[in-house]
Amino acid sequence: MERSVKLHGHWASLFVHRVQLALHLKGVKYEFIEEDLDNKSSSLLLYNPVYKKVPVLVHGDCPVAESLVILRYVDDVWKDNPIMPVDDPYERAMVSFWCHFVDNKLFKSFGAAIRASGEEQAKAIEEFHQNLMFLEQKLAEKGSKFFGGEKIDMLDIVIGCGSHWFKAVEELSGLKLIDPILFPHFLEWKQNFIESQEVKEVIPPFEKLTDYAKSIYKKILGHDNN
Repeated sequence: MERSVKLHGHWASLFVHRVQLALHLKGVKYEFIEEDLDNKSSSLLLYNPVYKKVPVLVHGDCPVAESLVILRYVDDVWKDNPIMPVDDPYERAMVSFWCHFVDNKLFKSFGAAIRASGEEQAKAIEEFHQNLMFLEQKLAEKGSKFFGGEKIDMLDIVIGCGSHWFKAVEELSGLKLIDPILFPHFLEWKQNFIESQEVKEVIPPFEKLTDYAKSIYKKILGHDNN
């Protein structure tokens, strides 16, 4: 008897989208449990008492928390359509390295850039550009549609599911975060990801996500009057 698969999440969470896309790519059926992030369920707090956050994947009686951990678990349990290199431990390690880089360097520098102002913001944007250039160069060297080649892999999932934030902040702030002259390969990759049929089938429309990101950004800046 197959164990049930449940995913506790929030419809707009980029971290939840990562897990949804991975499960979809592997053809895994699951029950989605929408969480009210202002009034988290007792189940969520039970399954993730350390961070008390979404996503949490519950496979049978086994809860797994944190998106990067869940992605690796999903790839280990459901072998079809792997999102990590199968036979090369070094390549697997490199994919893990770049995924952690995205969360710990790229997205953190992006967050610092949108919260700062003046000279501090200029420094934060420069750091964001330096981090993004690593990925631009990686795409240029690879010369393929995605980081995973011609199909979406774990690194594509990790970056792509948060990419709507870049557009939202640019439109609201007027900042030019991703110059097409400096980052042509990254912008082409981003468009390929958005237009991928697999992404369209599981991720909410990017226009809707961008509008949601704008509302959060206004709150970050203290401009939300609601």
